[in-house]
Amino acid sequence: MTQEIHGTVADGFETVREEFAAFVSTERADYEGQLCAYVHGRRVVDLWAGPGTAADSLYGVFSSTKGAAHLVVALLVQDGTLELDRKVTYYWPEFASEGKGALTLRELLAHRAGLVGTDTGFTLEELADDRAVAERLADQRPFWRPGTAFGYHALVIGALTGEIVRRATGRSLQDVYEERVRAPYGLDLFLGLPAAQEPRFRSTRLPSPADGSAPRSPEPDSRHSLAGIAFNEHAAQPTELALLPNERVIRAKGPASVGAVASARGLAGLYAAAISEFGDRAPLLKPDTAAEFGQLHSVGHDLVTGTHRAYGLGFQATASTWYPFLGAGTIGHSGAAGSQAFADPRTGLAYGYTRRRFALPGGAAPENLRFVEAAHRAALAG
Repeated sequence: MTQEIHGTVADGFETVREEFAAFVSTERADYEGQLCAYVHGRRVVDLWAGPGTAADSLYGVFSSTKGAAHLVVALLVQDGTLELDRKVTYYWPEFASEGKGALTLRELLAHRAGLVGTDTGFTLEELADDRAVAERLADQRPFWRPGTAFGYHALVIGALTGEIVRRATGRSLQDVYEERVRAPYGLDLFLGLPAAQEPRFRSTRLPSPADGSAPRSPEPDSRHSLAGIAFNEHAAQPTELALLPNERVIRAKGPASVGAVASARGLAGLYAAAISEFGDRAPLLKPDTAAEFGQLHSVGHDLVTGTHRAYGLGFQATASTWYPFLGAGTIGHSGAAGSQAFADPRTGLAYGYTRRRFALPGGAAPENLRFVEAAHRAALAG
C-alpha cells in the first residue's frame, strides 16, 4: 500500500514533493521521514510520511548535532568572546599536556587535533557528559601530531569545543544554544530533550536485510584502528552508534557531537535562522562570519574515515562533500542515520531531512541527493 504524503510545498516546489513521494513509494511500509526547506527565511517545503509520524515528531539526528553546536561557536567568535587563532590553552590551560599546547581553536574546529578518542574508550555515561569527555581528553596523547593532518572527531568534537565555550563564558554550550538559538526561534532541535517532550520522540530503528541493502561485510578486528577509537568500538562496552539516541541519558544531556533530537523543521529552521531573516529576527550570522566558518580548512584524506573529506570550521563542507552544485561556502552537517541539514548562503536555501530507520551505510542517506537537487533547482528558479 502506498504511503500518504502529508504537508505542503510552495508554488514552484512541486517537484520536491514529487521526488519525496517517488522515494517513499519504493520504501518499506514502515518508512518514517520528514523533509523541510526554507528559502530566504520562508518555508517552501514541509513534508512527512510514515505511520505515527507527524510534522513535529522528533528523531535522533546523530552528527547533524554538530551544526547546532558549532553555530554557537560561530556566534561567540562573531561576538569577540572567542578568537579562532588563539591557542586552545588560552581558554583551557590543562589541554597543553602530551604535546597539544600549540593547537589553535581554528585547527581544533577543522578536526586537526589528533584527539579522536582515548586509549581505553568511554562509558555510555561519559559519552553523554561533555565535561567528562573533555576531562579525559585533556590528559590524552594525540594520535597524530596536532595540526599536521585531519580526521573526523566523530564522538568528541563537541565536547572539545564545548569545553572552550564553558571556559570562556562560564556556561555550557547547551545552555548558550538554548538561550540564544533554540528558545528565541522556537526550534524543534534540542541539545538536551526535556522530559515533557519525550512523547514526541521516535526511537531509531536498526537497518535490516529487508531494506534492500545488506549490512557491511565482516571485517578483521579494527577496534584499535583510528576509526575504531573514534567511534568508541574499543571500549569495554563498545558503542552501538545506531542506538545512541535511544538512550535516555543521551537525549537528556544532549552531547554536542551526536546527542541532538530534532524534526526536519528544526534542522531547516536552524540554518534558515543562521543566514536569513527568520520571523521578525535578523540572521544569527553576519555574512563574513558564515563565510569564515564555511571556508575550506581541511581537504583531502581523512585519517579516521579513510576517505576524501572536506571540512570548514565545525561544519562539513557540504557542497564539496555531498552536493557540488550547491554554492561555495555552504555550511551544514549530516548525521549517521541519514539526516542532512545545511544552509547555502548564495541561494538562501536552508534544508533539513530526518528518517527513523538507520540508513546504510551511514552518513547522509542517498535519497537526500534527489531531494536537494529538486529544492536547489526550485530555489534558483524562484
